[in-house]
Parts: sequence; structure tokens; C-alpha cells
Amino acid sequence: MKSFLRVVLLSSALISSFASAVEFKQVQANESTVTFGYKQMGVPMEGKFAKFTAQTSFDPAKLAKAQARIDIDLASIDTGSEEANDEVVGKPWFNTKAFPSAGFVSTGVKALGGNRYEATGKLTIKGKTLDVTAPFTFQANGTRGLFDGVFTINRLDYNIGEGVWTDVSTVANEIQIKFHLVLIAAPNKK
Repeated sequence: MKSFLRVVLLSSALISSFASAVEFKQVQANESTVTFGYKQMGVPMEGKFAKFTAQTSFDPAKLAKAQARIDIDLASIDTGSEEANDEVVGKPWFNTKAFPSAGFVSTGVKALGGNRYEATGKLTIKGKTLDVTAPFTFQANGTRGLFDGVFTINRLDYNIGEGVWTDVSTVANEIQIKFHLVLIAAPNKK
């Protein structure tokens, strides 16, 4: 019985040390998504961005060193309508000729308890950079880490929808951004 208990305790210690000695860095783009939700004339709508890149570094035991950068190819937007896709890449909306990408760069991550965290950072769209806070959950499953988060921006703060499109009764000001990132961990270098 003593040797069984020693094996269990040793295994538990090894698992615990592995869990705190991994850094989630390698984004699995084919399993990750960036989507958005909004209301158009009061009707909930959803869309996604087909192309984005992400560079991350996340170790739950070393949050002070956590980093994330996500760059979104705005022309890869899919609103569910080809006509709408053509409209939103134009000058009044994203103006992708002048501003082909949007980007988020983290400035800090803090634990909120359990598997909940909060990332703060800078979001740049159409050349305008503002502070955002993005709450997210993190689940580790072996060497795979799942990050799921959602935050809301006001599109008019970024001049998304200029001219006649500033009327928020047609397209709501609030846009909910959702992300699901799948990362693979690598052992930390001590």
C-alpha cells in the first residue's frame, strides 16, 4: 500500500510540474475562429473572419509574461451575404484598401479565479487604437489549450460605418467580438 501511495503522489507531482511548466504558443489556425455578432434593424446577425494570424505565449503559472497578438485580414470577412461582404470592405466601413488589417496586442493578463482570465490591450481598426478588455476562459487538455472569449466594441469609436451608416437604428453600434483559439503547448525553458 505504501509503494502504491508513493507512486500516486509522485505521479501527481509530475503532472503538476508539467502543467505549470508548459507555455501555450503554437496557434492551430484551422481549429481557431474569430467571429462577430451585431444587430441590423433589430435582427441579430453573425459573421466571421476567415483569415487571421495569432502569436501567443501563455503559461497560467506566469501571467506576467503572457502575450498575445492577433492580426485580422479584414477583406476575409464573411457576413453570410456576398453583397454585404462587398459593402463592408469599402471606404465607409473597413476601407480595406487603406487599412487591410485590424490588430489586437495584449498589454496584460490577470486571473479572475477558476479558469477565467482577463486580457487588456490595444485594438487597432482603421488606424484608430483604443484600449479594450477581453475576458476569456482557458482550458488545458494535455498539451492543447482552449481559449474562449468575448468582448464588445462600439463600431463608431473606430469610424466603422461612416456617413449614412452612422445611423445606429439600421446597424447597431455595439459589435460583439468572439474568439476561440486552440494552442499547442511546448515545455517552458527555465
